[in-house]
This record gives sequence, structure tokens and C-alpha cells, in this order.
Amino acid sequence: MEQKKFGSYGYMGLLLILFAQLSLALKLRTITVWTTPVAWTGYILFVDALLFKFRGNSLIMTRTREFLAILPLSIGFWLIFEWYNLFIQNWHYINLPQKLWVRWIGYGWSFATIMPGIFETTEAVEGWDIFGRTRRRLRITRTLLYSFIIAGAACLMLPLVSPLKYARYMAALVWGGFIFLLEPVNYLLGADSILRDWQQGRFNKFFSLLLGGLICGLLWEYWNFWAYTKWIYTVPILGDIKIFEMPVVGYLGFPAFAVELYVMYSSAKLLKARVARSLFSD
Repeated sequence: MEQKKFGSYGYMGLLLILFAQLSLALKLRTITVWTTPVAWTGYILFVDALLFKFRGNSLIMTRTREFLAILPLSIGFWLIFEWYNLFIQNWHYINLPQKLWVRWIGYGWSFATIMPGIFETTEAVEGWDIFGRTRRRLRITRTLLYSFIIAGAACLMLPLVSPLKYARYMAALVWGGFIFLLEPVNYLLGADSILRDWQQGRFNKFFSLLLGGLICGLLWEYWNFWAYTKWIYTVPILGDIKIFEMPVVGYLGFPAFAVELYVMYSSAKLLKARVARSLFSD
């Protein structure tokens, strides 16, 4: 495949990353309030430009409509986890802007970068093809699918109905619950499905999501650690053993989170297709 030109927006992304890093080094508080969205915007632009150059296919350049659709979904999906955090209370934000409207701009901008960041990173990892096809295949049964759905519903309900002293220990249920609940539905209704990939001996997407999630997790925590406006964790398990602000045990959640977002996005695309079909069918 003939390589494309590295787009100017990729250089802009690199400049944004360098700008964020310089602001952190100089402790420019008016800028480091915005470290997370600025750095992640730069990262997304830079990685997308690399993907387009070497693969000729990227979210921003060749799937622009999909990229734009992902932005509000990213905000909406993350707000679900913020809602769960009211029950598990595992993180909170500090040094937020005084003006509420500025604060909400920061929330929206930051949350909008979550899914694009993970998906761009996952596509980059997939391009390495280090987890290729294997002969091992997973046998999918109705019993397995319905068991997953029941387990997922239980995972998502328990933090909501448990006292705080117990709910604080249930973050893992939140980071896995939507996978178990929605992935069988995606499989049964013909949406993009990790289970179907496994059934066909294709594991590259799954393991790329895991590694992509971990890479993003390390970058999130790196930039967050030095930022002025940031999040702080109150994880009750091994909370004092940290890499940056995140307790070490918490890094297990990033790979699962990447898979969860992929599954939720597949469900959203399925829902959109079904609604469109019902509206425009004869």
C-alpha cells in the first residue's frame, strides 16, 4: 500500500502535546487546568495522522462521520460511569474552575476524548497484528449467552443496592458488567461481537483492546498526575501502592474499560440501525 502524506493536523496534535508538557513543566496554572483535554486532543490528532499515513484509513480522515458520532457517545457513556461513582465513590475531582459553565466545558471536552483515544490506540495496536488468528475457537451456546446476561445484570445492580461500605469494593463489577450484559445481545442480533470473533478464531481485536486500554490508562494517569485540575482516587483496595495517582490494582480496570466501551459502542450502532430500519421501512 502506498503511504499517504502525514497530515498537518498530526503536527498540530504533536504541538498540542508539547504545549501541554511545557505548561506542566513551567507550572502554568491557567493552562494546566486544561491538561487532560488539551493533551488528549493532541494525542488523538497525532495517532490518527499516523494511522492515515501508514494504513490509509483512520477515524478522522476516512470515517469522519463515525468520528463525530463517537464524540457525544463518549460523553454519554462516561456519564454512566460517573453516575455509578455516586454509589462506589472511587474517585473525585479537585481544583475545578470556579465558574460552572467553564467547568462543564472542561467536563464535556475531556469526556469526549475518552472513546476516540481508546479506539485510535486500539487501531494502532491492531495494525501491529501481534495477536493474529489462531486455530483455537470458542464454542458459543445459548446457555453461555444467557448466563453472561444474568451475570452482567447482577454486576450492574449490586453496586446500586449495596450499602456504601460494600459498594466501594465493587468497581470491578461496573468495569465488567456492561460487557457481560451487552456482548451476548450483540452476538445474538448480528452486531460487531467479540464472542463472534472468538468463535471464528480471531482474537486480535480483543487483545488489541486490552493493550490499547492499558496504554491509554498509563497516559491518562501520567498527564493527570502533573495537572492542576485532576482526579484523585479513593480506591479501598491497596490504595497506597500507586503509579502516579492510580493505585496499582486500578490499572486492571483500563483493559476491561476499553473492551466495555467497544461493546457499548457496538450496541449503540445496533440500536441506531434498528431504529433507522423501523422508521424508514415500508
